[in-house]
Amino acid sequence: MHATYFGANGWLLEFAELRVLVDPWLRGPLVFPPGPWFFQGTIEHRFEIPQNLDLLLLTQGLDDHTHPESLALLPRSLPVMGSATAAAKARQLGFSTVTALKPGESFAHGALVITATAGAPVPQVENGYLLSHPEGSLYLEPHGYLPDDLPQQPLDAVITPVVDLGLPLAGAFVRGRSVLPALLERFSPQTVLASTAGGAVEFSGLLTRWLWQRGSVVEAGEQMGRSTCLIDPVPGQRYALQRSGHGSHRPAAVEH
Repeated sequence: MHATYFGANGWLLEFAELRVLVDPWLRGPLVFPPGPWFFQGTIEHRFEIPQNLDLLLLTQGLDDHTHPESLALLPRSLPVMGSATAAAKARQLGFSTVTALKPGESFAHGALVITATAGAPVPQVENGYLLSHPEGSLYLEPHGYLPDDLPQQPLDAVITPVVDLGLPLAGAFVRGRSVLPALLERFSPQTVLASTAGGAVEFSGLLTRWLWQRGSVVEAGEQMGRSTCLIDPVPGQRYALQRSGHGSHRPAAVEH
């Protein structure tokens, strides 16, 4: 199992020959209404479009997860799986094979079994995912939400934010720092990959004046047990993720 980070929420996950693109923001600005003066994100890298994709997996319908300019670069024949809001946006963009998953529903794409879990309420409940394949297993949710009904089970990897982000009065809308202890206890992962607040991304606009952050990658690393490796991924790097239960822990390998 391999993982390549694109910054923010974007990943390329590889399970043997199966290639899954998650929440891609590959190039161009990210703008939230009412306009750039309020909130705009810029990404330093201009990533090439991953080739030979088998599936586009979307957690949310918000533009930082279904970035219109990035999705417009993908073939419309690429199968899409996502939350209800993400699936609706993919259909609007012209994707021809779209499956909406509600929390608790599962879908098999070849040897990969995808189970949707209850994710962030922004304001409707979006999706996290539990992915299981003969080559590896992982849990991912980009806002730091872990449903109580998801059973305890050993996983090879977890993709999660490791900091809390929030706004005055509204509180934390990303709860990575808060959820991390529960993720470690629930899944005993071999590897934790930090996401959401990472990558060479810059934000500007009025909203950024009020954003607060609690926690850090360093603090998160101090919570890791001897059997778990924390990776603060470098955008564009391809990481080979180790399987659980293979003896003593070895850090995930980096492939250039």
